[in-house]
Amino acid sequence: MLPKKRVVITGLGVISPLGNDISSCWDNLLKGKSGIDYIDRFDVTALSAKISAQVRDFVPTDYLGRKDARRMDRFVQFACAAARQAAEDSKLEINQDNADRVGVWIGTGIGGLETFEKQHKILLKKGPNGVGPFLIPMMICNMASGQVSIMLGARGPNSCTVTACAAGTNSIGDAFRIIQNDEADVMITGGAEASITPLGVGGFCAMRALSTNNDDPQGASRPFDAQRDGFVMGEGAGIVILEEMGHALERGAKIYAELAGYGTMGDGYHIVQPDPEGNGAAKAFTRAFKDAGITPEQVDYINAHGTSTSINDAVETKAIKKALGDHANQVAVSSTKSMTGHMLGAAGGLECIAAALCCQYNMIPPTINYQNPDPVCDLDYVPNQAREKTVNVAVSDSLGFGGHNAVLVLKKNMNR
Repeated sequence: MLPKKRVVITGLGVISPLGNDISSCWDNLLKGKSGIDYIDRFDVTALSAKISAQVRDFVPTDYLGRKDARRMDRFVQFACAAARQAAEDSKLEINQDNADRVGVWIGTGIGGLETFEKQHKILLKKGPNGVGPFLIPMMICNMASGQVSIMLGARGPNSCTVTACAAGTNSIGDAFRIIQNDEADVMITGGAEASITPLGVGGFCAMRALSTNNDDPQGASRPFDAQRDGFVMGEGAGIVILEEMGHALERGAKIYAELAGYGTMGDGYHIVQPDPEGNGAAKAFTRAFKDAGITPEQVDYINAHGTSTSINDAVETKAIKKALGDHANQVAVSSTKSMTGHMLGAAGGLECIAAALCCQYNMIPPTINYQNPDPVCDLDYVPNQAREKTVNVAVSDSLGFGGHNAVLVLKKNMNR
């Protein structure tokens, strides 16, 4: 049996509530800046949650032609922008000779919800003949991958993983497998989401999943804190360029980190609640460690799912303890969602980027708003201030509605 091909991260791109480029986003993560504020894109009078982590100052035509941008939902615009950034960061050139060996795999949790809402209003007003011809190609979940491949000319494996809040992490893991299996040399992958809409926020409000701490927007997302009361919706895109290591070294590409392992398991428990014992998540950690060829004791940092919901944070803590044993108490664990809000299907993309940058710079972003310890959440959550720490192995995990658990293991680039 041939050894697995090694995979590295050579490009990063982000559109986020903390900035629309890697430098701004990373700087704000380390500063512990919150990207959460009052929703100003639509009337929130009737909603119990009036806050979100919106992407601001985003101009689609900075990345796309005006005509193309008009024919894309906001989540696709985000994906294209972040993908273009990542490709430029990687200095990736796609041409006739290599296009079939460059693929795209971008996940989303919900897809083109804004387009759906707008076209539904037209349906009610004008009837079915008034619905626009771009409704379907703008709202379907796979169109982020499709449009990125068209924009960049990538003709390799092209797909999309839709696993709710785990979609970004699953997509990166699935793209990782494509390269390991020698089906591509390069994969453009991550997640994108744009569901801060009346229907999106209204739906999560109806589930009582969102924080209603409307008087303190920047303090509302408080993962692992005893007074957490729900997550705050975010949006954006996080895209990475994955590359077979030999291919990257041959062309002299910059390497941020090695993507060394991927594990995914299902809870088989409930449509929105995680397994209360954290068994599925713990097994996903364990599988990822095995795939990466590491022991739990080698893990230096975990970028946690950390949504700021009561059940999720407690279950995730339990899963980390099960997977890491006694070493769980020695690992730095932080939730960047305390600053970005929950970017749903885009979360895993941005959080993989954060983990890669931790390996690159030996700095760990904090969990902000951590003020009241919870007895059931008793790990080292890097409270309120960034921490300097050698990070040789970083882990990023995601848990999605439907019982989807996904874990990535990254290693410091030793080829620098």
